[in-house]
Amino acid sequence: MQEGLWAHCGSCKNPILFNSEYYACDISSCRKAAYCSLECFSMHTPVMRHKDAWATKKRAPSAHDPEQAEPVQRRVVSPTMAKADSAALPQDILIVASKLKDYIRIKSGMNTSANVLDRLSDIVRLHCDRAIEQARSDGRKTVMDRDFVL
Repeated sequence: MQEGLWAHCGSCKNPILFNSEYYACDISSCRKAAYCSLECFSMHTPVMRHKDAWATKKRAPSAHDPEQAEPVQRRVVSPTMAKADSAALPQDILIVASKLKDYIRIKSGMNTSANVLDRLSDIVRLHCDRAIEQARSDGRKTVMDRDFVL
């Protein structure tokens, strides 16, 4: 390991030393968050397809106290964290009421009970849970349309 190295630039891979200034991408989902210069940051923006990205100047930690600076923080989700407690999950309505009611009224001329929204939201949650498990079994972290089976 290089002496005084804190991190590598996300674009050019040049070293970013302890206690030196660097630029951080402020897009929360960005995985490459440290850049040695604004030029490197601007090369990163179109590659990562950020629409409204900006850089913040930060200082790397000192070699004596690596905890003092704002390290590049990444959210790590373990399989146990991903399986949330069902009591903690929101039970909000997932269906757009006006769109559903319009569809039923146009298709059949019938009205729609308010209880339908709760029931359909439960069905959507069930299908989402199955799709999540399918994506996980395929080794993916993204749920895709092919994970939803009728």
